[in-house]
Amino acid sequence: MSTEKLLTKILEKLTAPPAIPLSIDLWDIASIAAYLKRDPQVVRERMACLPSFPKAIRLPTKTGRAQPLYKATEVKAWTNSHQEKN
Repeated sequence: MSTEKLLTKILEKLTAPPAIPLSIDLWDIASIAAYLKRDPQVVRERMACLPSFPKAIRLPTKTGRAQPLYKATEVKAWTNSHQEKN
């Protein structure tokens, strides 16, 4: 790796926003889709509407309802609940 690429990577790490702890993080549909390795449209139309899926959090905005957010820990627990049993 060239010195320039290495310096670029170091700079990216130093300027990146700090990671939010999973215990308090809120995920949007795109984040959930990335975690589940699915298309965001599949998550929105086929998963998020399931009765067993975690309930959305919608923060108030001036113009109406905001995009749905989900507690990361609840999404992970829901995912783990679908693991096959032997």
